[in-house]
Amino acid sequence: MSKKKTKVTFLLDKSNNWFHTYIKKTNFGYKNKYIYNIEENHKKIKGQDLVFILGYGRLLSNWFLKKNKLNLVIHESKLPYDRGGAPIHYQVLKNKKKIHICLIEAAGKIDTGDIYLIDKFKLNGDELMPELRERQAYARLNLIKKFLKKYPKIDKKKQKGKGSYNRKRNSNDSEINIKKSIKSQFNLLRICDNERYPAFFKFKNQKYILKIFKV
Repeated sequence: MSKKKTKVTFLLDKSNNWFHTYIKKTNFGYKNKYIYNIEENHKKIKGQDLVFILGYGRLLSNWFLKKNKLNLVIHESKLPYDRGGAPIHYQVLKNKKKIHICLIEAAGKIDTGDIYLIDKFKLNGDELMPELRERQAYARLNLIKKFLKKYPKIDKKKQKGKGSYNRKRNSNDSEINIKKSIKSQFNLLRICDNERYPAFFKFKNQKYILKIFKV
């Protein structure tokens, strides 16, 4: 009699779909152990063994979490610090070049769950948003693969310390101060998305959009 396979679902956000391409072209392997599924609506998910919640914009209720055996979230910071949205953005603004990434259990309060795995990736300090996303994507995929390789023989640990939370960023955070140098605002330019939240400045009651590319 064949062993029952572990059901795995990747929950993605269709309104912020930058990660879709990466996960759809990734072969996670272990086909004799797992059944994989990709979903964009949390209401369609129940009875799963593992749910990886990847950049999903909505806060999921305890009711949803209880419908599945184990719900996991990936957060790019050295938890418990820099909890909340856009952790890479805030760290780039602080000129950090070593980014920690944690695989944690989803909990009722955002980014407070027990930690299963911790890894890190390095930045050169000149990456623009497409490159930052690429580094982030491959770091996420590597963390998922490590977990799948070890599961279910993998331990978790509590987060230690009070930690900190970052506020949610919005399009207004992409404003450039025309009285300051480009050099002093380069890290802000790096985290601006040319399409979704481009850099901008205001001058003489007019708003101007700036887009940044590497040549």
